[in-house]
Amino acid sequence: MQVIEQRDLMALCRGRGREEMVNTMLIGPQEPGTWILNFIGSAREVLSEAEAKQTNDALDALEQIMNSDGEVDVDTYFADLADPNRKPGSFPGDQG
Repeated sequence: MQVIEQRDLMALCRGRGREEMVNTMLIGPQEPGTWILNFIGSAREVLSEAEAKQTNDALDALEQIMNSDGEVDVDTYFADLADPNRKPGSFPGDQG
């Protein structure tokens, strides 16, 4: 989710088609535009824009799988992991 407005220990956030008040006590106050990982109404981690996109892609894949009657090409949602040049055990954005 992306922070719209910080209000003390809560932030108004928008993501995945909805707005929600999120507790930011674990990560501290955040500037508008900051991406966060929200779990059950609590911000767990500050994310980069790339990490937020990867998270949303994964959630899109799960949604497609749950709503599909047939096969879903999950590689389209996890292109960063399907990269043939990626070293086993590394994550996108890892140095070296």
